[in-house]
Amino acid sequence: MALSTYWWLLAGAAIAAELLSGTVYLLLIGGGFAAAAVAAHMGTSLPLQIVVAAVIGAGAVLVWRFLKRRAPAGLPASANPDVNLDIGETVQVAQWEPDGTAHVQYRGARWTVVPRAGALPGSTGAHKVVEVVGTRLVVDKI
Repeated sequence: MALSTYWWLLAGAAIAAELLSGTVYLLLIGGGFAAAAVAAHMGTSLPLQIVVAAVIGAGAVLVWRFLKRRAPAGLPASANPDVNLDIGETVQVAQWEPDGTAHVQYRGARWTVVPRAGALPGSTGAHKVVEVVGTRLVVDKI
């Protein structure tokens, strides 16, 4: 069997392992193996093929890590409207309790409402849900 066949098999195995594990890093390493297979098709020596696989695979991993670190951090699940559909909904606060909480009817159930950290309770009326923490709705005044 030709050396390129071994490189293609390694690339396929890395990609299959990536599909089972869900990590992108094995996909990038598989790209390095595929680059080595192309180098083998071009007739390069085995040491050069290994160097190509290492440089392309490791380079892709380093570029991916650099790009991930530069990306802005996502919202936590409790405040992410893509995860929790209650984020952005409106509730009506009729009265605040002395402990800084309120109770509202929302989605057919009684919920405890707290203001966002740093905000003072006290104003009644419409409030927007900005986060769900356990069974409490964290709200901002609209």
